[in-house]
Amino acid sequence: MSERDGREWRERQRQAVRAHADADARRRAAEQAEAAELVAWFVAEATRRGLPTTRLVARGYDGRGRYRTRLTGWYVDRAETRAVDVAGRFHLLTVPGGVRARLFGVDPQPSPAPLIIGAGGRDGESIPLRTLLNRLLDDGTGGPGSTTTAAAPRG
Repeated sequence: MSERDGREWRERQRQAVRAHADADARRRAAEQAEAAELVAWFVAEATRRGLPTTRLVARGYDGRGRYRTRLTGWYVDRAETRAVDVAGRFHLLTVPGGVRARLFGVDPQPSPAPLIIGAGGRDGESIPLRTLLNRLLDDGTGGPGSTTTAAAPRG
């Protein structure tokens, strides 16, 4: 292979990698937009139904400590490590702990909601965000057989 051929090959490889990265970024952006729409729908529906909110608490990365937050909303999972606040933002409620966090509380920042909760996890268990949010609404005021149950928007 000549030097010129090598340069051309490397340039084609760089372009292919760039194209794959761009496609992946577009896919992630579309998924995040769909998940944000789903979370916004959930907040509107939960508010309409009068689903009670709770003061959200974060857990330390090690799982032992519990820390106050200023957030109010709904836990999305049974482990209470993911939540949606009343402003329609998704939060991962695991934080670095410590004495300062214990004394003053923590301020977990919102993060993009995933369409699939637990995707890529080591335990292999994952569930669509839509399913979790519908369950939360059904377990709240409406109940599974309620005639007031509105279906989550399809993306």
